[in-house]
Amino acid sequence: MNDRIAVQADWENREFISHISLNIRRLFDFLIQFESTTKSKLSSLNLKLDTLERRLQLLELQVSTATANPSLFTSTTTTSA
Repeated sequence: MNDRIAVQADWENREFISHISLNIRRLFDFLIQFESTTKSKLSSLNLKLDTLERRLQLLELQVSTATANPSLFTSTTTTSA
């Protein structure tokens, strides 16, 4: 009877360990997928941010040029009488 209890306990322990191992594997798979997805999304956002930064630099240059040389942006028309 004592051997039967030991065998039953051993099987229960093995099932528990198997269950824990499976859940750890699922968690690991989720983390790998999450990392991959996150890297992809961050890369895409980084490209968009780089584009916006370049546009902002261009606009800042245009504003500073317009401020320093307003005559470049005003039209001078002459009328003949």
